[in-house]
Parts: sequence; structure tokens; C-alpha cells
Amino acid sequence: MGKFDNRIVLMERLSIESIIENIQNEVCFHAVADDYSFTIKIDSYVHYVCGAVHDGHQFRKELWSNCLHTEYDRWYEEDPETKQMILSHPIVIAGCDSRFEYDLNRIPEEAVFETAWGKQLWRKPLESSLKQTSLEKHANFYKVVQALIAKIEEKFGICVVYDMHSYNWQRWDREVPTWNLGTSNIDNDRFGKTVEVWRQSLSEMKLPNGIHSTSKINDTFQGNGYFLKYITKNFKNTLVLATEIAKVYCDEYNQIIYPEVVYAVESELKTRLTEHASMFYKSHKAI
Repeated sequence: MGKFDNRIVLMERLSIESIIENIQNEVCFHAVADDYSFTIKIDSYVHYVCGAVHDGHQFRKELWSNCLHTEYDRWYEEDPETKQMILSHPIVIAGCDSRFEYDLNRIPEEAVFETAWGKQLWRKPLESSLKQTSLEKHANFYKVVQALIAKIEEKFGICVVYDMHSYNWQRWDREVPTWNLGTSNIDNDRFGKTVEVWRQSLSEMKLPNGIHSTSKINDTFQGNGYFLKYITKNFKNTLVLATEIAKVYCDEYNQIIYPEVVYAVESELKTRLTEHASMFYKSHKAI
């Protein structure tokens, strides 16, 4: 299951080439990309991966004066704490940069916004060199995703990816679920039962502050992100579960995180996600 011996693993700053080489050689490591655009940790090589592509909040200083959105505007549309919720799992990859610089969950041609949520993003159009810097980071992330999923499929025959997101539930004018699974771009004939087991498990979570954990499929979002589509297109034996939690773990309007809720979600996922991944493997390992 990889070269890992329970010692404390320090995070390294590594080039994209070194990260990919580690993966290909099944080295266990914790790393940040040398441009600080994303982190990856592999404590052991298992058949499932956790991702948090919108966890990041970094925003390059050279973009600040040209941006019309405030720091709060950006935070509001990001997915804070989604990396923390899955951090206990063996393989975690997460973005460090704000989706307002470039969005890892959109195709490269649309990854750098011109408008964001109905509002112009830049005072003046970005210079091509600034845009290119962001697009190179987007491309490098997917080089690592390609290497990672290829290694997991090679080793186990199958893989399941838990694609963690959050959404602003208070902007909706109807009741919305605590959890939403987006499945419109996966093979539901093949994986439908696996999806339903995951939905059911999420609905059984015990959360503090009187939060009732409800879960639905394709209620608020349908799973149209590039992370899911890229992996699904390139890897026929990998299921990506686009899993969105309503931002019940924070005050959306006052920018306050509720640590006790984040901790509870992390604790619940530590057990539930592991159990679900095990069930997935037992059900689908004979390809």
C-alpha cells in the first residue's frame, strides 16, 4: 500500500515533475506545488481520492488593484473548509488559489472569469501574460490529477473520487438539502446504487447546533464541474461523486466559520466516507 511507516511526514515544496514522479513510484508524501497553487498528500495508496478544488482563497497581489470584487465577495463564492472536512483521508488534493483567479472546476477556456456571479470582475481586461500564469497553474493541476488517477486505476482497477464542494444555501428561496449529489455526468446505470448508498449515509449524519442532515440528488446542482468531467472522460473505471454541503458550517453573511460544525462533518466523514469507499471497492473491483 505504498512506502509509508507511520512517521511524521513533513510537507515539501515540489515541482510538478517531482510530484508526478513520486506518484508514479508510489512514494508517500505531503507536498505543495512549487508555485503554491495546490497541495497534495498521499499517506498510503488506496482506491479512493478526496478533492477540494474550491477550498483555496489565495489571490495574487498583482491582481488586487484590478479586481472589482471584494475579499468578502470572493470568500462568499469559494468553498472554505472543504479540505479540512476530508483531511483525515489517505489521499487529498486541494486548490490553494481562489476560483476568482482561475477556476479549477471549469474548462481551461473559461477558467479565468471576465464576470463572476453577474458582476464584472476586472476594472480593465487582464493582460495576456497575467491570464497565462493562471492557466499554467490550471494545466499543472490536471497533469497531477491525470497521473494520480492513472496510478490508482493501474493499482486497483477502479477508483472513486469524493469531489467536495459547498454552496450558499441562504440565497435560495426554497428549502434546500444539507447535502446535494450531482450525478448528471456519471454512469448512473453502473454506479446508481453506489450513489444512493452515499446519499443515504450523508442523510444520517449527526451534526451540532440543531442542524438536520438532509440529502438529495441533483436538487441544487447537477454535477457539471470540469474536475468530474475531466476524470470521467479520461478514466472509464473511476466514479466521481460531486458532493456539496450547504454552508451550514458558517455564517455566510458575516464571514464566520463554525469550527464545531466543521469538526463534526470531518469526524462523520472519517467513518462514513471510509466505509462507503470500502463498499464501492467490494462492489466494483471485478471489472
